[in-house]
Amino acid sequence: MSALPPSLARPVLAIGNFDGVHRGHRAVIDAARRMAAGLGRPAAALTFEPHPRSVFQPHVPLFRLTPGAQKLAELGRAGLDGAIVMGFDSALAAIPADAFVAEILVARFGVAGVAVGFDFHFGRARAGSPAFLREAGERLGFPVEVVEPTLDEGDPVSSTAIRNALAAGQVGHAAHMLGRAWSVRAQVIHGDKRGRVLGFPTANLALPPGTQLAFGIYAVRALIEGRPVDGVASYGRRPTFDNGAPLLEVHLFDFSGDIYGHEIEVALHNYLRPELKFSSIDALVAQMQTDSAMARAALAKVDLPPQPGASAPL
Repeated sequence: MSALPPSLARPVLAIGNFDGVHRGHRAVIDAARRMAAGLGRPAAALTFEPHPRSVFQPHVPLFRLTPGAQKLAELGRAGLDGAIVMGFDSALAAIPADAFVAEILVARFGVAGVAVGFDFHFGRARAGSPAFLREAGERLGFPVEVVEPTLDEGDPVSSTAIRNALAAGQVGHAAHMLGRAWSVRAQVIHGDKRGRVLGFPTANLALPPGTQLAFGIYAVRALIEGRPVDGVASYGRRPTFDNGAPLLEVHLFDFSGDIYGHEIEVALHNYLRPELKFSSIDALVAQMQTDSAMARAALAKVDLPPQPGASAPL
């Protein structure tokens, strides 16, 4: 018996972790949508939380490109009729591949069809391969489309490749693989107010522990209460002052307002320079003025929209 609402009865499922909802993921989602349209059924994503790597390696922080709520927001922009989030734990990981198909896909969700990526594996010991799933579908009466990799300069687009690009400061390359600028959502927290004294007040965001973003200065666009606001941001440890914990400090252009405690989304559009230690406050302020001018010039070439978070999540 299906555990789904009537609007998602007998769905075509795009299945995957979908961290980043990048161009490769969108190819899988688009395949599910085409199949659903041909069958006259709804299309939905089946995804898993927490990320399986967090279950198998709980002590190793994972750089999530799109944590749970943000992933659902991106799936909501992908043209699907819904999304199913299954809790991932050791019990689910231990289910044999054939039981996952028969008991979850068929008995619980009543699938009309499935789309997966070329590297999708599931079930105990990851024994369920795309070929296994295709054979099971033929036996149990639902079509399976296995989507070939989306290539970027000859290499498959992947969440790992995007993480590596962001860690190297290659935000343009990451954006090309994602199909949009990478963005982060976080709550604005109180800092030491040093930026205000220097004439560059900042909205400070503590990013998740696993974030492997290159330290440096970025041209950014934030979404604040539905309105895009350009700015320049520093991500790093502030070596001129305290060499403290990594922090994203966002100076918003032509903006005034109290946003402490608010969640904002910040999209990174250009990497301007690495983090530096300055010999004097005057030298730092002069460089901040240069950084701001560079960020304004870079963002003037970015169309409005895109706006992070412009569509409501599923």
